[in-house]
Amino acid sequence: MGCLNFSPSKTLARSFFFSNLVLLFFMITNNVAEAFNFTTISFDEGFSHLFGDGNLVRSPDGRNVRLLLDRYTGSGFISSSMYNHGFFSAMIKLPSDYTAGICVAFYTSNADVFEKTHDELDFEFLGNVAGKPWRFQTNLYGNGSTSRGREERYRLWFDPSKEFHRYSILWTSRNIIFYIDEVPIREVIWNEEMGGDYPSKPMALYATIWDASSWATSGGKYKANYKYAPFVSDYKDLVLEGCPVDPIQEFPFSACYESDSRLANKDYSAVTPSRRTSMRKFRQRYMYYSYCYDTLRYPVLPPECVIDPDEQRRFKDTGRLKFGGSHKSQKRRSRRRGRTPVVDSSISASSEDPDL
Repeated sequence: MGCLNFSPSKTLARSFFFSNLVLLFFMITNNVAEAFNFTTISFDEGFSHLFGDGNLVRSPDGRNVRLLLDRYTGSGFISSSMYNHGFFSAMIKLPSDYTAGICVAFYTSNADVFEKTHDELDFEFLGNVAGKPWRFQTNLYGNGSTSRGREERYRLWFDPSKEFHRYSILWTSRNIIFYIDEVPIREVIWNEEMGGDYPSKPMALYATIWDASSWATSGGKYKANYKYAPFVSDYKDLVLEGCPVDPIQEFPFSACYESDSRLANKDYSAVTPSRRTSMRKFRQRYMYYSYCYDTLRYPVLPPECVIDPDEQRRFKDTGRLKFGGSHKSQKRRSRRRGRTPVVDSSISASSEDPDL
């Protein structure tokens, strides 16, 4: 049987692949500051059950939370307060094996209060068929600007179902940064031309798992299969740093000036030159769609987009990679430069998704 053939050449190939994967991790994270300085809280200190009776399970000390999706319902939790800016973070481990059609979301929103003018900042993890990797996207909306999606889609340099990794969202009046561990993967800087599209109203933090079969995997081609249920996502080391407010009180939130000042001075509130290098490496290797390069969708460049010429050369006018995510041409270029590339063998070209 081919899958049980442990020949020396194949063993060496596997060893070469995984050693290079580890090397790439250090290439991405080199020069990045040590773990951020923040305080973690228990579930009861800052969160409450959102939906899915019986599908939210807490550890006895409240430091670990498990969300389940079965054929009857998903589940979720929400922060007990809304925040006017903040740093929102958790260690998360995603479901394993067949996860097509599943969406695990970690995001801030105020849609329950401002239904038609809501703001939102998203991590959305998109499941896949067995043997294929999870993908994820980041997005933001301001003032109900849902018709102007700002999606970017990526792969990961690790298997998020094998171990916990930290996912974080920083939101201030000046910038928004999405982090994986201590690596910034995306930054949006406020500018006046964005107007109300920049999130500005208090938001709560949400974590959910749900059936997104209509769109999550290859545009809905692959659905959730409840033969593999329950699907389980785990959370620990939760962080809520910001200014809790009543969203209905009058703006601005003068009581938050001191909190905003503390937030601005935190080590995670700025993309330093070394972190920017790490962010550039991540985006070069793992981003496979960006709305900023989707000129068919947005003939006029959105005001917050900063075009990187190196990124721009890699994308078609649909905002998708020219090479379908396989990076074969990048592999050839890397060899000419004398560097050893790392290629994800699970990637295959597709107009919709490089991982199917």
